[in-house]
Amino acid sequence: MTEDRGLTEDVKLDTTVPHSARIWNYWLGGKDNFEVDRAAGDEVIAHIPDIPVGAKSERAFLKRVVRFLVEDAGIRQFLDVGTGLPSADNTHEVAQSLDPRCRVVYVDNDPLVMVHARALLTSTPEGACDYVEADLREPETILASARQTLDFSQPIGLMLLGVVNHLMDDDVAYSSVAQLVRAMPAGSHLVLTHSTAEIHGEPMLRVMRETTERGGTPIRARTKVELERFFDGLDLLEPGVVTCSRWRPDPRADEPEVYLFGGVGHIG
Repeated sequence: MTEDRGLTEDVKLDTTVPHSARIWNYWLGGKDNFEVDRAAGDEVIAHIPDIPVGAKSERAFLKRVVRFLVEDAGIRQFLDVGTGLPSADNTHEVAQSLDPRCRVVYVDNDPLVMVHARALLTSTPEGACDYVEADLREPETILASARQTLDFSQPIGLMLLGVVNHLMDDDVAYSSVAQLVRAMPAGSHLVLTHSTAEIHGEPMLRVMRETTERGGTPIRARTKVELERFFDGLDLLEPGVVTCSRWRPDPRADEPEVYLFGGVGHIG
């Protein structure tokens, strides 16, 4: 990670402890990470070698879903909760490449992520990007801030990619997602990805336990059935909740199954 005092001068930057967003950035091939993050990322790779493949597969899933929402569902607004460090093909970049009028609100509970987002995620003149520092456990705070940029009388793409798996308590997870979904206008869509152990089994569970024990951001796996529950009351689009690489892939591609499941639900 290049030292950039302009981005981090107001945020305490601890380079002695691995940071989940920076590890993910490393797996995506980014440069916003430190040696401690790369070491932690490599330790996970030692147990599950295709971890970086899954990270890149989720980013490809994002691109396909945003294209579907803009081109087929007519959505021009996105609420992206759990932004993570900026990388290639962020939500607003994909959406605004299709229609520069698209508006996106990014949400994260990490001050480091937010300072990077504000500096690096810039909108087209025709559209808008806004940034909210809030936690998924605080849906009312998220919604109140998002209403300053998004029109809640028009459909919204609610993006929850790789964030719900950090909510360890089921009641909190289902309740937080449901509150956001209930606030979405008709015609909106819920997009959700989540870590699972259904592909790798015990090695994935062991990695998650060790990550949490080392003081990293707590993370847990959920099953396909548990993930389908987040879409209760919605029209879960085909092919349902599947490994990210198998959600409407390029028919020419032969993508392997990855440890992240994803789904898209239409909010009636």
